[in-house]
Amino acid sequence: MTTPFPFTAVVGQDDLRLALLLNAVSPAVGGVLVRGEKGTAKSTAVRALSALLPEVAVVPGCRFSCDPAAPDPSCPDGPHEAGAGAARPARMVELPVGASEDRLVGALDIERALAEGVKAFEPGLLADAHRGILYVDEVNLLHDHLVDLLLDAAAMGASYVEREGVSVRHAARFLLVGTMNPEEGELRPQLLDRFGLTVEVAASREPDQRVEVVRRRLAYDDDPAAFAARWAEEESGVRQRIVAARELLPQVRLGDGALRQIAATCAAFEVDGMRADIVMARTATALAAWAGRTDVLAEDVRQAALLALPHRRRRNPFDAPGLDEDKLDETLEQFSGEDEGEDDPDPDGPGGGGGRPQPDSGPQSGGDTAARPEAGESGEPQASGSAQEQSAVRAAEPFRTKVLTVPGIGAGAAGRRSRARTEHGRTTGARRPQGALTKLHLAATVQAAAPHQRARGRSGPGLVIRREDLRQATREGREGNLVLFVVDASGSMAARQRMSAVKGAVLSLLLDAYQRRDKVGLVTFRGSGAEVALPPTSSVDAAAVRLESLPTGGRTPLAAGLLKAHEVLRVEGLRDPARRALVVVVTDGRATGGPEPVALAGRAARLFAAGQVASVVVDCESGPVRLGLAGQLAGELGGTAVTLDELRADSIAGLVKGIQDRRAA
Repeated sequence: MTTPFPFTAVVGQDDLRLALLLNAVSPAVGGVLVRGEKGTAKSTAVRALSALLPEVAVVPGCRFSCDPAAPDPSCPDGPHEAGAGAARPARMVELPVGASEDRLVGALDIERALAEGVKAFEPGLLADAHRGILYVDEVNLLHDHLVDLLLDAAAMGASYVEREGVSVRHAARFLLVGTMNPEEGELRPQLLDRFGLTVEVAASREPDQRVEVVRRRLAYDDDPAAFAARWAEEESGVRQRIVAARELLPQVRLGDGALRQIAATCAAFEVDGMRADIVMARTATALAAWAGRTDVLAEDVRQAALLALPHRRRRNPFDAPGLDEDKLDETLEQFSGEDEGEDDPDPDGPGGGGGRPQPDSGPQSGGDTAARPEAGESGEPQASGSAQEQSAVRAAEPFRTKVLTVPGIGAGAAGRRSRARTEHGRTTGARRPQGALTKLHLAATVQAAAPHQRARGRSGPGLVIRREDLRQATREGREGNLVLFVVDASGSMAARQRMSAVKGAVLSLLLDAYQRRDKVGLVTFRGSGAEVALPPTSSVDAAAVRLESLPTGGRTPLAAGLLKAHEVLRVEGLRDPARRALVVVVTDGRATGGPEPVALAGRAARLFAAGQVASVVVDCESGPVRLGLAGQLAGELGGTAVTLDELRADSIAGLVKGIQDRRAA
C-alpha cells in the first residue's frame, strides 16, 4: 500500500488545509472545491486528509457501510440488527472523469433480473464513499450525466438505481471534494452550488517557500515511509484535535448577532437562495469548535464568508470568483456588537445590499475622450503600412444569442449544442450490444426472445432469456462542438464604435459556448497575416481575455485568416475526431493585400465548403452603402450570413435553418 504524503507536511496553502479540516470537523459543511493552477498540491492535500479522519463503525459484511447504531432499514444487504459493529478507516473514493454511470451508481444483472426476478446488484462508487470522502479530480471535466447523478445523491443522501421495473436504493452520504484547473473550463452552476466551500490556490512566489516544497517532495520520493514517520507526531496531534473539535461542536453557540451578520453578508453580496446562509452558519460553528471555543465570533463569520461565498455571488461567468473584503468588513461592522448589547447599532442595514462594483479597466484609447473615425472605416483600400495600429477597445455589453447548431447527428463529447448519438437522452431505436450492456431496450429484447421460447423449453410464466436476445437502446442527446472564431482585426474594422460592437457580439457567442460546454478557438487576421490567438480549448474565459486585448489596424488578409482556420481544424480533427466544428467568421468581407486577394480568399473559403464544415459569417459592414461582400463569402463557405445589427438584436433564428437548407440543396 502506498504511503500518502503527510497532511501536515504540505507547505503553505493555509486556506486549503483549513477548508479541508473544517469539513473533517463538520461534514455538514458540504465539501470543498479547490480551484487552481496545476502543480499546487491540490490532489496531494486532499488525498492526505483521509489519513486524519477518525475511524467509522460499520455493520460487519455490509457492502454499504451501514452504521451499526442506526442501520439503514432499506439497505440492500439488510435488514441489520442494531448492535456492536467493526471499526475501519474512513474511505476516500476517487471518481475518474471518464467513469461510466454503472461504475458510479452500481450495476444490476439485467439478464438475471428478467429471467429470475432477483436483484443481483453490484455496488458502485457512491456506495463505497458512504460515510467517507468522494474525491473528483478535474471535476469540471466530468460528463453531464455523472454530474446529474452526483447532484441527486448529494440532495437526497441516497442513490437510486432503476432499470425496467427493478429498483435498488441505498444510503449515499459523503463529503464531496473536487479539484479543478479553471483554464480547462468552469463547473455547471448547480454542481458549483453543492460545494460548501471553495478555495483558490496558487504556487508561492517566495523563493524560500518554494525551496522547502522541493526539499520535502524529494525527501518523500526517496523514502515515503521514513518521511511519513518524521511527521507522525504532527499528524497524530491534528487527528486528536479533529476528534476534540467534533466532540465540542454540539456545544458551540451561534448567537443572534452572528446570525444577523451572516444574513446581512449574504444579502450584501446578492447570493442566490438560502444555502449560502446555512453553509456560512455551519462553517462559522466549525471554526469556533476548531479553535476550541463554544461561542462564534465575528472573525469566524468573516472567515466563513471568505470560504463559502466567492463561488456563490452573482458574477459574469468570465469573472474570477472572489469577494470585496472592504465591503465584507463594512457589512460585518454595521452588524457587530448585537450579542453584547451595544447601544448604537447602525439602523440603516447593510447599505442597500448592492452588488460588488465592477472595477474600471482604465482608458482604452490612450487618453482619447471622444471616438473618431479610424483608418479604413470608409472602406477605401489602404496603402501598405498606412494604417496605424489602434489600441484595444472594450467590448460592448454582451447579449443573449439564439442557438447555432451543426446540422446532422454527431457522436462527440457530451454537451448542449448539436444533436448527437449518446448514452443518455431520448431513445430512438435498438441494436445488439457491443461489449457490456448499459441501456436495455426492453421491448426489443422481448421481441427478440419471444420466437424461441418453445425451442428453449419454456414451461412456466418466466421468459427464457439468452445473451443473444439482449438489445442495447440507442439514444439521441446533445454534444459540444468546437466553435472556431475567425475575427477580422484589420484597419477596415478599426472604427472604435464598430469594433466595440464586434467584440460584444463575439463575447455574446462565447457566453453561449460557455453554457453549452463547447471548446472554442480564436484566429485573428490583420496586416500581413493571421495568427492563432487561442488554440482550441475548453477555457472559454481565456478566449474572452484574448478578445478584450485584441488590437486592430493594417490590411485585410482574409485568405490568410481562412487558411489558418482550416489548418487549426485539420490539426484538431486529428486530436479529437469525434468533435464537429462550427466556424464563425466575423468580418466585413473585404480582402486586401497581395496579388488577387479576393480570388485567393474565395479559393480558401471553398476548402470549408468541400469539407462540409458548418459556418456562419457575421457581416460587420456598416454605412449607407453596402457591398455585400460578407454574403458572397458566406456563399463560398457553404454557410449563411447575418448582419451585425441582426446579431445584436438577437434575431438570428433563421441561421440554423439557412445552414440546413444549404446542406439539403
